[in-house]
Amino acid sequence: MNDLDYIFAVARIRVKEKTLLRDSDIAQMITMPDADAVIEFLLTHGWGDTASSRDADAILAAEEAKTLSLINELRLDPEILEILSYPQLFHNLKAGIKETVTTEPHPSAFYPLESYGRETILKIIKEKTYDQLPEPLRELAPRAFELMLQTRDGQAVDMLVDRETLSAMEKAGKASSNPLFKNYLLSTVAVSNIKIAVRAQRMKKSREFIENALAPCTYLDTKELAKAASGTFEELLGYLQRTDYSQGAEALKESPSAFERWCDNRLIGSLRGERTHSESFGPVLAYYLARQNEIKTVRIILTAKANGFSEDAIRERVREMYV
Repeated sequence: MNDLDYIFAVARIRVKEKTLLRDSDIAQMITMPDADAVIEFLLTHGWGDTASSRDADAILAAEEAKTLSLINELRLDPEILEILSYPQLFHNLKAGIKETVTTEPHPSAFYPLESYGRETILKIIKEKTYDQLPEPLRELAPRAFELMLQTRDGQAVDMLVDRETLSAMEKAGKASSNPLFKNYLLSTVAVSNIKIAVRAQRMKKSREFIENALAPCTYLDTKELAKAASGTFEELLGYLQRTDYSQGAEALKESPSAFERWCDNRLIGSLRGERTHSESFGPVLAYYLARQNEIKTVRIILTAKANGFSEDAIRERVREMYV
């Protein structure tokens, strides 16, 4: 894209930003009596489509589809779009492998990606035409398929594919010349590694297991992270307190959900500066990530309401909004 293309794209994004939920909207939803009331609120704010009706999952899926459609319309670099879709793309590979090996259909397990949705992924796996996949998945797909075929261990496949997802994001982040995109990708890898380490520590996994689960990471020393996570929770906190994620360590003392909230709020805070830019894809990327954060927060509220969580418990989990 040239500078003029970016200016037009950002102009559309500025209009779309006005429709984003605000912290006051989130606060209002938290006080609503149940999930049905939250759904009604969302429908009046233009969420969902005619097909989604009042089904919460369908409404959220519709919003994700709208966001991807807009980003595609803005004609961003196809490589950037592919990298942004890595989490969904790699997830669909996992889902496709499990469905192929177990022969148990799970349509709802797939993201509705335009190029690599359920039917396409299943066809590629069954026909072993892995060269039709994006480059980062071509070597991974047969490895993950053979692992599932031989072990029937879905968790082992998850660990392999999740690690390779993060490795691909790390590689893309290191190669990016855009500071915002680079920081987003590298930060995502670091935060994901911390989450893996926390889970492994709670499950008392060995240092070798943790090292194999962690992805290469610019922002953290994974050897030290694995060493700390193979010890006590206090040792893990001690390591994190010596990194740029020291405030996250304080949140982690409170709960894993508080840590995840801190991570997402940190990302949203880093995006807000893009609202003053107009001649790069930064504002478009910031909008995309803000929408992902918004949808995640609404999902948290709907799930919490459906399960009878208190308002205070929900407030501890919701994220800050972009606008």
